[in-house]
Amino acid sequence: MDQIARLRASEEFLKKLAAALRGAQLYSPAHPLVRKSFDVLFESLNALLAEQPSIAVGIIGNEIIVGDLPLPKAADTMGEMIRRLKSLGIERIAFERGATPEELQTLAMTIAHPERKAGESAPGADAADPMAVLNNLVHIRVGRLQTEDKKEESSGTDTATVRKMYADATNLASSVWEMAKSEGIPDPKAARALVDSLAQAVSSNRTALIALTALKNYDNYTFTHMVNVSILTMSQARALGMDGQPLRELGLAALMHDIGKVRTPTEILNKPDKLTDSEFDVMRMHVIDGAEILRRTPEMPTIAPVIAFEHHLRIDGTGYPFGAKRAGLNIGTQLCGIADVYDAMRSQRPYQGAFPSDRILEVLKRNDGHQFDQNLVRRFIQLLGIYPPGNLVRLDDRSIGVVLAVHAPDPYKPRVKLVLTGTGELFEFPIEVNLWEVAPNTSGPKTVTASLDPAEYSIDPLTYL
Repeated sequence: MDQIARLRASEEFLKKLAAALRGAQLYSPAHPLVRKSFDVLFESLNALLAEQPSIAVGIIGNEIIVGDLPLPKAADTMGEMIRRLKSLGIERIAFERGATPEELQTLAMTIAHPERKAGESAPGADAADPMAVLNNLVHIRVGRLQTEDKKEESSGTDTATVRKMYADATNLASSVWEMAKSEGIPDPKAARALVDSLAQAVSSNRTALIALTALKNYDNYTFTHMVNVSILTMSQARALGMDGQPLRELGLAALMHDIGKVRTPTEILNKPDKLTDSEFDVMRMHVIDGAEILRRTPEMPTIAPVIAFEHHLRIDGTGYPFGAKRAGLNIGTQLCGIADVYDAMRSQRPYQGAFPSDRILEVLKRNDGHQFDQNLVRRFIQLLGIYPPGNLVRLDDRSIGVVLAVHAPDPYKPRVKLVLTGTGELFEFPIEVNLWEVAPNTSGPKTVTASLDPAEYSIDPLTYL
């Protein structure tokens, strides 16, 4: 089951679960409508469990997550189910393969009528406490989301979780792109689910996510570029104080900024050499095509076609589409434009080598106040630093380290974790150093001198974050 099919199956399962709870609340267990709701719920659950041994439904705030897929729209129609679960202290329900219709009925009847005695809802239970009844279920487990209890454990897996989420996002971007290419419009539900997961990560683990955007994969450039621009745009917006639905809508628009290229001939889009003037004229049409596609796509935020049309325009009136006059560019367009240029320049392409971060940022600064808003560029540099988190770098004492966090006042003095000595030996225990705190007259590294390619040293920087 691909990501889009899994998303739809998850949404369908949630609807069936909510319907079963409503039926259990309104009617007796023997009522035909109740029995039917349990039957369809059982079928929907089995469809999910056919692909995986277990599936969990979680509630975070007012959002519902099925497995690793956030379903924000589900919360709009399932508020009653969320309130009922929260009133019982239930934030998570895990269903395992082998769950029976009887277990589903016990779950629904207990949640719908927690005041019932145990024997009325689950024969054999020895307590009236609804949680005691539910804890007797073999293939269904309920409880709270274990964030504090497993804080120490999760801290070691955060990066692995974000890495998997990034890989899933890239795969889903591919599906969104292919649907737009074959059917004329992208799948808005799949795109929203992708952006919802990215937006959550931008708010909780932005460092690891930004580090992942530095991975260079030419084979998947189109799809990694979509995801990277969305992440970098939302990261800038989050740093400016944007959150919630506006942040997600901006992230979705940034994800779709290049969707017009589905109409660009493949021989031009994937040409390994520099484009001719006539070919570049064809390529430029993607901004118009993208705006048209997104205007026709249901549930797409109004800012999406605007950003698709404007993301190659600059505040000094240059860029394209030619002749498009703007008194001022939308702030979302400007954030997406900075992210687009940055990610495109640092990506390895057949006709263009990847530029190091310091060179890219110098290009942005050189156009400071002309093509790009000077305040936004400065904020972007403060956010990423000259050497963004996850970069492998050489320091002035020849040692090698991984950048952990930037230091806005001096981008050449980030916080680093030293992994190799100046002679190339691996540190038994990596050493964390705040370069901005190192006194000039002390020994050891004091500043970053160059960015390095991790592949040449067989080092995965993300494992040190």
